[in-house]
Amino acid sequence: MIFPTISFIIFYIIVITLYLVVSSAKNIRKYVLILSSYIFYAAWDWRFLALLVFVSFIAWGAGLILEREGPKYRIKLISISSLLIILGLFKYYNFFILSLQDLFRETFLERDLLWLSFILPLGISFYIFQAISYIFDVDRKQLSASKDFANVALYISFFPQLVAGPIVRASSFFPQIKKNYSINQRTIAEAILLISIGLFKKIVIANYLAILIVDPVFGFPAEHGSFDTLLAVLAYAVQIYCDFSGYSDMAIGLALLLGYRFPPNFNQPYSARSLKDFWSRWHISLSSWIRDYLYIPLGGNKGSKIRQAIVLLVTMSLAGLWHGASWNFLVWGALHGTALLTERLLSLDKKLPFYRYFTIIFVLSLWIPFRSGTWDETENLVASMFSGNFYFSNGYYPQITVLVTLGFLMNFIPIRWMPEILKKFTILPAVLKAVCFALLILLCFACAQDGVAPFIYFQF
Repeated sequence: MIFPTISFIIFYIIVITLYLVVSSAKNIRKYVLILSSYIFYAAWDWRFLALLVFVSFIAWGAGLILEREGPKYRIKLISISSLLIILGLFKYYNFFILSLQDLFRETFLERDLLWLSFILPLGISFYIFQAISYIFDVDRKQLSASKDFANVALYISFFPQLVAGPIVRASSFFPQIKKNYSINQRTIAEAILLISIGLFKKIVIANYLAILIVDPVFGFPAEHGSFDTLLAVLAYAVQIYCDFSGYSDMAIGLALLLGYRFPPNFNQPYSARSLKDFWSRWHISLSSWIRDYLYIPLGGNKGSKIRQAIVLLVTMSLAGLWHGASWNFLVWGALHGTALLTERLLSLDKKLPFYRYFTIIFVLSLWIPFRSGTWDETENLVASMFSGNFYFSNGYYPQITVLVTLGFLMNFIPIRWMPEILKKFTILPAVLKAVCFALLILLCFACAQDGVAPFIYFQF
């Protein structure tokens, strides 16, 4: 099920109705959400439901052992290694097999190894990262291990953020399980606004840009001129922002109606003044996760400058590889790491008055290898961009320009406006809120094309 579909709307109405009926009973309420989350995940592929439960058992068992007296390092190492092996097996095994097959081809020992490949379970990166977060938080005494497996199962499988985040910290989620369910007019208003904004970003801006220019140009760059290619790069920057921030908005809004508050996942990333600032604004839950559970444990800012540089480059390269088993993602992460290191060593954000413009150009440029499937496709698109064929071959140029402009405007709208909008929306009568919500959903679906493309971050 995908959020902006009729099937999900029906599913969510059933879930929240049942949830409201049992809202006063904490345990029953918890099991309703677990069952709903498992049904939601099984709708994609029921075969991987067992994997989701198994990951939950690893996290739960490790947490219980880590609270006991005695040596804990081995348990932490074994449990986290097990989770990373599962992630690596499903996510990177195919990449290894294809690379090995290419190597055999180069050495005239060609072998067909594709029969060994695995299907990638949906959302595996996100729920395994949450399991690792739980183990770390228990080990660091930031959270008491739960004796009730259901609590861990709910945390890892909670359906609003199961397949594409935000990556919620265990220390933030668990206290909310114990709270009494209560929802007020402000919360409802906030949820309606977030879901409506997320829908508009996804099914109006992101989907149309993908169909009108991004997919055609990135798929067949040689058939398009320099203007088309440049516009496609700008369009993809808007598409990936609206697609993923739109999912995050909807996930946060849907969770709010169920009594759970998630942290924001985007904060005007294209307004960043530096690359460091960009990474504090883009996919915030992943950036902070990588900082707290990878960068700092590897040494962070401690030690010599050479050691710090190596840690930063390794961290960003792994962050790139997290997005997918591809040399393009690895290069994308390594280039971001190199630029961050250069920015830090030379204090470029403080010395160069126009550094913020370099930041946005650098970020937009690196979306090219990120979006391209292979390095050859990246080179073909760059060659098309600098071909000197200055013409527009796309007949939808006015519509594309409007959508790109709208997407960037949604990024640059001041955050301080949101509380004012929310304040005015909150005071509306409940019936009028419901009517507005229904009209907003109908408007979004009326503007959308047939079918809904999967969210970009589902593949990660």
